[in-house]
Amino acid sequence: MPALPQSLASVDRRVTKWMADHAIGLTRIALGIVFLWFGVLKFFPGLSSEETIATRTMSAISFGLLEPAVSRPLLAAWECLIGLGLLTGKALRATLLLLFVQMLGTLLPLVIFPRETFTIIPFVPTLQGQFIVKNLVLMAAAITVGATVRGGQVIADPGAAHTAKRTENQAAS
Repeated sequence: MPALPQSLASVDRRVTKWMADHAIGLTRIALGIVFLWFGVLKFFPGLSSEETIATRTMSAISFGLLEPAVSRPLLAAWECLIGLGLLTGKALRATLLLLFVQMLGTLLPLVIFPRETFTIIPFVPTLQGQFIVKNLVLMAAAITVGATVRGGQVIADPGAAHTAKRTENQAAS
């Protein structure tokens, strides 16, 4: 990447440092809002656009044991618990485990109900399929948050990042 003019370099460093300092927290809060919001909607029948496919998926993977009257509030509570865990930052490991299990479940309709999630299987998703595929971004964001649960951080300074990587590689060998 070409060097910035000196007049912009200090602004670029400050902005990049601010982003590095706040990226994980903002990502965690954004994920928490999404999960809490979508979870709350599922407590009220008919408000969530994904309610039907979600409850049908849960019924399919439970071999019909979980009916929508049970699976919808269960899923709502699960998503709210994830959202609250992310918003508070408490029990992040457990919260992220719940998130990844839930997210894997959200991808299942692509396999279980391909005619509903694709207009041309597997290349052209329907609007519902697109809603499901975007969960890959939520999963990537959760992985980013998870990478810091042991105290890791985003480093804005490339020199410091390279030094930290070298030190980590030396310790591993």
